[in-house]
Amino acid sequence: MAIVTGAASGMGRATALLFADEGARVVVADLGAERVAAVVDHINDVHGPERAIGVECDVADHAQLRALVERTVAWGGRLDIVVNNAGVSLITSALQDEAEFEDNWARTLDINLTAHARLIRLALPHLVESGAGRVVNIASTESIVATGGLAAYAASKAGVTGLTRSLAVELGRHGVTVNCICPGPIDTGMTAAIPDEAKATYARRRVPLRRYGLPEEVAHMTLNLCLPASSFVNGTTIPVDGGMTVRHT
Repeated sequence: MAIVTGAASGMGRATALLFADEGARVVVADLGAERVAAVVDHINDVHGPERAIGVECDVADHAQLRALVERTVAWGGRLDIVVNNAGVSLITSALQDEAEFEDNWARTLDINLTAHARLIRLALPHLVESGAGRVVNIASTESIVATGGLAAYAASKAGVTGLTRSLAVELGRHGVTVNCICPGPIDTGMTAAIPDEAKATYARRRVPLRRYGLPEEVAHMTLNLCLPASSFVNGTTIPVDGGMTVRHT
């Protein structure tokens, strides 16, 4: 039984579909009832009824996260996997208007970092009871390298890697592993506004594999961290970036 946040599009959608393909029951959590329903309907059409349910959820709202966990356990009777994928990227420049900076900073950290910690805490009793609880946090290579004007995004994603390490140490004794993935340039809704020519130029200059990644490539790494074969993997931060962050020239 898995919760995937931000599961109505991009990497979250790819993860929800892949988990269902591998036999998991999946809770699709995101904003937008129609978007959520589209993913749930797709999974249930392919795999039969009761393989997935949708929960419309703003992860920045603590009460909605609590309701998400309660709905999951009421439906499936257990909770084994949490994938903290939901995220936003809002402009936070040292040079922008103060009110806009403050609003964007707070919203970004609430969604990208605080929600991760809250959902893990709410899910923890069930993850422990599972006997093999798995948490996968989706950060970003922006926690390793950075883009100007996205201070809150970079700070929140660096926070996710620190949160992952701390909780991995704390929760390991309870049989729960906590790991982190740092996607690099991936073709998702967040990068959709970038012109194709600009993407191709960036990939040629910065990515050894010379292309953007696919959401499914991140989803497969997420799945790998939840398999029995990865039961001794804990506290890791894994870039899925085509080698971008190790390229020097």
